[in-house]
Amino acid sequence: MPVHAWKAGPHEARIVARLLVRFRDHLGYDWPSDNAFLAGVERLIEERDTEYLLAAADEDSPPSGVVQLRFRRGIWRAGGDCLVEDVYVADEARGRGVARALLELATERALERGCRRMELDVNEGNEAGLALYESFGFRSSSEPGAPRDLYMRRHLDEGPEA
Repeated sequence: MPVHAWKAGPHEARIVARLLVRFRDHLGYDWPSDNAFLAGVERLIEERDTEYLLAAADEDSPPSGVVQLRFRRGIWRAGGDCLVEDVYVADEARGRGVARALLELATERALERGCRRMELDVNEGNEAGLALYESFGFRSSSEPGAPRDLYMRRHLDEGPEA
C-alpha cells in the first residue's frame, strides 16, 4: 500500500503533538513539556497561516510523520512564502517514503496557497534530510558558486547575550 499523507484537522492535534514530542526526544531535548506541545499545536492548528501535515506508511498504519507549514506574504517573490518546519518521521517508518510524501503534500499546499518560495532549515550533518530536500529543489545558495545563504536565529527568551 502507498504512503498516505493529509492535512491534519483540529481533532488530530494530539497526534501532531505526540509526533512533535517524539521529535523533541529524538533531538535529545527535554523541553518544552508534552503539555506545552499539545497547547501550542491546539492553538496553531486553528490559525489560518499554520498547517500541520501527517503521513502514515500506509492507510492501515497510524501516523508516523509530521511537518509544520507556516505561510506569510513575501515582497521579494511577489507572492507567498511557505516556511517548512519540524519535518519528522518516526524511526520505525524511515526509508518508506513518509518524508517524501510529506514534502510532496507540502509543495502542493504551498502552491495552492499562492506561494512562490519555500524555505526550511536543516542541520548540515543530516545527510538523509539534505538529500531529500535537494531532490525537491531546495538549495543552500541562491547562485552556484556564491556564498551560502544562512538561516540564522536568535532566542529572545534567553536574554540579549544569548
